[in-house]
Amino acid sequence: MTAKTLLARRRLLGALSTLPFAGVLPAWAADEPWPSKPIRWVVPYPAGGGNDFLARHVAPGLGERLGTKVVVDNRPGAAGIIGTEIASRAPPDGYTVVFGDNGAMVFNTALYSRLPYSPNDFEPVGFMANFPLILVVSPDSGFTSARQLIDETRRNPGRFSYGSPGAGSPHHLAMELLKDRAGLYIVHVPYRGTAMAIQDVMADVIPMMIVDTAGGLGQIRAGKVRALAVLSRDRIPALPDVPTIDEAGVADVEVSAWLGMYVPRGTPAGIVDRLNREMTAVLGEPEVKSALEEFGLQLAPSSPQTLASFVERETVRWHELIRERNLRID
Repeated sequence: MTAKTLLARRRLLGALSTLPFAGVLPAWAADEPWPSKPIRWVVPYPAGGGNDFLARHVAPGLGERLGTKVVVDNRPGAAGIIGTEIASRAPPDGYTVVFGDNGAMVFNTALYSRLPYSPNDFEPVGFMANFPLILVVSPDSGFTSARQLIDETRRNPGRFSYGSPGAGSPHHLAMELLKDRAGLYIVHVPYRGTAMAIQDVMADVIPMMIVDTAGGLGQIRAGKVRALAVLSRDRIPALPDVPTIDEAGVADVEVSAWLGMYVPRGTPAGIVDRLNREMTAVLGEPEVKSALEEFGLQLAPSSPQTLASFVERETVRWHELIRERNLRID
């Protein structure tokens, strides 16, 4: 190439650089490969709980399959609202994922007049797992079956109380649903977390509560609390001798504490699909599956569309109950 030709080419490039489209590259050249840095997994609850246990067992395998590190970031407070708000403000670039559950995606919009986020701020990636819920009592309470408890509390409205990990938790709303379906009046005593509530049940300070498998299975197996019924459609493998609440004569009280993976709305569909595919694969790994099921989880990975449809149905169901029972937190 002659010096004259090279000079002409440089002048042409210089002129092109002044045009409005200068610097614009094709999408395949402008987009960096994803992921190219660590992914943050926001867990809106404290370390050591069931949500945290699930995230920390899935994160290493998810990171390995994606070729990056997945960092669990616990952001507890205000029944999950603080962490969920943080995730809602993250860029939709695939580098933030967050747990969504009954509270964040269904209950809170009816329980609170104002929320710092909306469920519409998120895209579903897919279901991950269910925590079965169990009606438990103190061994000293005198209750030996769910049917007996229902009959006794119905005869004595307002005499008995129940604990929960907090107002607005799935455990609280599950008991309110049971009260509604069985026509009971039992006084709610909210605690700050499952550990404090179940300690008072063990000590017979309060006679009963609904607990999830992650928080109560150990105490049930040790005989520190007595399981009367599970709030599942079927008996659960972890407690095969414990009947369902339907077997006790109360229908339409099927409830679980569920967890799904979400990302900020606007995250590219290709990233959502990849996260769903790899998350599902990790949940199917034998070691991960065994550890989670031993902890009391029921694994239920699904498509984003399945999770979205489920949340729509759950919103109708629970908002109706919350309105009828005038349950408000603010």
